[in-house]
Amino acid sequence: MTSVLYDAPGPRAKRRNILYTLLFLIAFAAAAWWVYKELDSKNQLDWVKWKPFFTDSRAWSTYIWPGLENTLKAAAFAMVIALPLGAFFGIARLSDHLAVRLPSSVVIEFFRAIPVLLLMFFANQAYSQFTNVSSDDRPLYAVITGLVLYNASVLAEVVRAGILALPKGQAEAAYAIGMRKGQVMRSILLPQSVTAMLPAIVSQLVVIVKDTALGGALLNYDELLAAVRPLSAAYGANTIACFTVVAVIFVAINFTLTTFASWLEGRLRRGKKSTGAVLPAAAVAGTQSAGAEF
Repeated sequence: MTSVLYDAPGPRAKRRNILYTLLFLIAFAAAAWWVYKELDSKNQLDWVKWKPFFTDSRAWSTYIWPGLENTLKAAAFAMVIALPLGAFFGIARLSDHLAVRLPSSVVIEFFRAIPVLLLMFFANQAYSQFTNVSSDDRPLYAVITGLVLYNASVLAEVVRAGILALPKGQAEAAYAIGMRKGQVMRSILLPQSVTAMLPAIVSQLVVIVKDTALGGALLNYDELLAAVRPLSAAYGANTIACFTVVAVIFVAINFTLTTFASWLEGRLRRGKKSTGAVLPAAAVAGTQSAGAEF
């Protein structure tokens, strides 16, 4: 039995795949056992190190929850600004006018080439030198600015690639019936390319959530990962436990984001399908007879 993309594996290939699977599971189990033994030998699995997260509400209300709020705040603002800005520059880079296309290309390539950590640092210095933003709010502004500049440039390329991936006949047919370029972009190209772009867009949104931790490392922004140090100091140097809890929280946030995106993508794809209505036989026969008489 064959497929369009590949030939179905034969008996030897199936046995080889089973063998590789068993070898991987054995290697994974050995690595997990080694990690467990090393942590246990360093007393990192003692209940006293994990107890605060299950019995002491102050660990959450004083350290984890404020850091999580700051992480979600910075990520939400960056997403809300970066998405439309990236769409704007991505569409502008497709413009037929050089005066629009060239500046957009320069902006995209420039900010895409600079590490987001440097963008946050420069933004923080700019806010301290040229604005009246208070020192308490400056780290938040700098983190959002760095995330927006970098991720908007990446999203612009995602939008441009998604639009260019559509068949040229889509735009040509719209031009043939008299639609203008702006109408073609809004009504034809963008709605169709959104579904194709959605996985890449969601991946970049996940990057935004994770990159908020750079603000804590460089600008002393009190985000979720930055809460590990004071939390560990307050509860007896349980660094491994603190990092594990924070990692689980990040995984939960990003898993929720990707799950929602998968649901939205599926709904968009189902919405674009036809209803598939079936005419009754009598209606078909009546239509055929009417056409014959005509």
